[in-house]
Amino acid sequence: MATILVLYYSRHGSTAQLARRIASGIDEVDGMQARLRTVPEVVAAAGAVAAPEIPADGPPYVSLDDLAECRGLILGSPTRFGNMAAPLKHFLDSTAAQWLSGALAGKPAAVFTSTSSPHGGQESTLLSMMLPLLHHGMLLVGLPYTEPALTRTEGGGTPYGASHLARSQREVELSEDEKTLARALGRRVATIARSLDRP
Repeated sequence: MATILVLYYSRHGSTAQLARRIASGIDEVDGMQARLRTVPEVVAAAGAVAAPEIPADGPPYVSLDDLAECRGLILGSPTRFGNMAAPLKHFLDSTAAQWLSGALAGKPAAVFTSTSSPHGGQESTLLSMMLPLLHHGMLLVGLPYTEPALTRTEGGGTPYGASHLARSQREVELSEDEKTLARALGRRVATIARSLDRP
């Protein structure tokens, strides 16, 4: 089975929910399977306790081998002032060797996010995650308006990638349209990765 890496950071659970829905879309495509991975917290202060080597719950932490083995990559992060969260950026900053070798070049990639306000920077966060993917030579995949849920949604969902509008830290449940769009994004990346593998 070919692997699509779904790599994300989630603080309150919304981004993790999107990741699981995206993974279910990947798994719907014959010959493709999702590999869910996360990143540890960034330790900023001297004397702070580092993250454990293995997360207490959820998927394992990502390794550089996960990048080498994947046929496609889907990145997710909550919005932090219109940008991706520091833990995900910290990991991406460690991928210079993969950039130099072209390990990700020509593979499909997509992005997803969650925000707590309607104008909280969803689109700029999605765009910020695309930049390192472009530098790696990846092929960006979005959500076309042929997905009916994209014009119907009253919460998250953009042509730039799947998203969730939480409105508060307690509203982590995805709407039906958000679930549909997340699954559609996973299916699209997996389908494109499979077609790129064919001679």
